[in-house]
Amino acid sequence: MLVVVDCGISNIRSVLNALDAIKVPAKVVESPSELAGAAGVILPGVGAFGDGIRSLDERGFREGIRTYVSSGRPLLGICLGMQLLASASYEYGEHAGLDVIPGVVKRIETREDLRVPHVGWNTIDVRGASPLLADLSEERSFYFVHSYHLVPEDDEFVTATTDYGVPLTACVQRGAVYGAQFHPEKRQADGLKLLRNFAALCGMASC
Repeated sequence: MLVVVDCGISNIRSVLNALDAIKVPAKVVESPSELAGAAGVILPGVGAFGDGIRSLDERGFREGIRTYVSSGRPLLGICLGMQLLASASYEYGEHAGLDVIPGVVKRIETREDLRVPHVGWNTIDVRGASPLLADLSEERSFYFVHSYHLVPEDDEFVTATTDYGVPLTACVQRGAVYGAQFHPEKRQADGLKLLRNFAALCGMASC
């Protein structure tokens, strides 16, 4: 089944509710040893990068996640969970990330008339083919809430952007590792479709 990492850095109930809505079995894990038999891993998160990576480190998930990723099985980072995949973040100091997606997390710099954080529904522009983003609607609208964004070292890792005065990274992929800056678990059609796509990548059926 899918496992959802609980490090106290997100409201995982909404993720579990969304997976339940599409009939994908999932369980919450609080120990890296529980990743061993997972068909796929979801790493959700909200809040500041430093708090998030500290929480992962306290539970041993830094090495646990990196070991899991090296197995080639799928992982999906959501919101802060996507940012934690980066090499480093400059949010309230400098912090070393999981270094799964080479790149850095920087504060959003946009037009003066646009406030930061970027909060609300926004569309995404899909760049090339990504199985995570297959068969979405033409609108492709998702809910964002973030002041920082991931800037990958290689532009090829970016699979979708969103326009907030400037293009911001909305989705990333490196091998079987995927990330979404927005919240697909908000239960709108495209969000549930994205989660169905991830379940399919893990070899699991959904409805």
